Amino acid sequence: MTTRQGGVSGAPWGPLNLGFLSGDKLEDVETNRALVTQGLGVPAVYLRQVHGAHGVAVDITTPPNTEADVAWTTQKGVACAIMAADCLPILVCHPQARWVAGAHAGWRGLAGIEGQGVVETLASAALAQGLAVQDCLVWLGPCIGPTAFEVGADVHAAFQNLLKTARHPTDLFEPTASGKYMANLAGLARERLQQAGFKSLHGNDSSVAWCTYRQEATYHSHRRDAVAKGGAGRMAAYIWLTA
Repeated sequence: MTTRQGGVSGAPWGPLNLGFLSGDKLEDVETNRALVTQGLGVPAVYLRQVHGAHGVAVDITTPPNTEADVAWTTQKGVACAIMAADCLPILVCHPQARWVAGAHAGWRGLAGIEGQGVVETLASAALAQGLAVQDCLVWLGPCIGPTAFEVGADVHAAFQNLLKTARHPTDLFEPTASGKYMANLAGLARERLQQAGFKSLHGNDSSVAWCTYRQEATYHSHRRDAVAKGGAGRMAAYIWLTA
């Protein structure tokens, strides 16, 4: 997972901005991506993420900007890249099988349509490989945290079915005095993952250390910077097979 550090972009995007649509200089973003590729040791497939739940299998021949919010591969030598700047990147692998995957999880992608979102796409992709979902390992990256992610009643309503079955629904949405809610994006993802059968969850525990909005020196945040500073950078999470 990248942070803000290590690139060449100027303010307000810098230094390490990986987003071509962020308003940053294209040549700086290209340099930043090249630096990341050098560090990874393999090329990455960058998707055109649209806050949906569609997934694709990727390999070295997959065109850049293929529209999807979930990607997986069984091929070594190529990384699945998940862009984020407040949304939650989810990375998945299996401890024995040659299969890795990543998902871009904003609230729309998590809620999905009739309960079918990016988590369910990940589970279906694992099952299609003959893998048991409960054996997979999941890592949740940084995202906007529950002290910063204020949402309206529409977002709360989108998760009504999940909240009915959640073990601790009050931890997922906290009402505010203005009639809105503080949403726990990582918590919603953990609940969704567990209900889909994933058991081994790691990474983001919804604490402030993982909050893209609060940790300004470390993470890009669209909600924090896009308007206030005139632009927000993008980070990316990568997962790939080495053998």
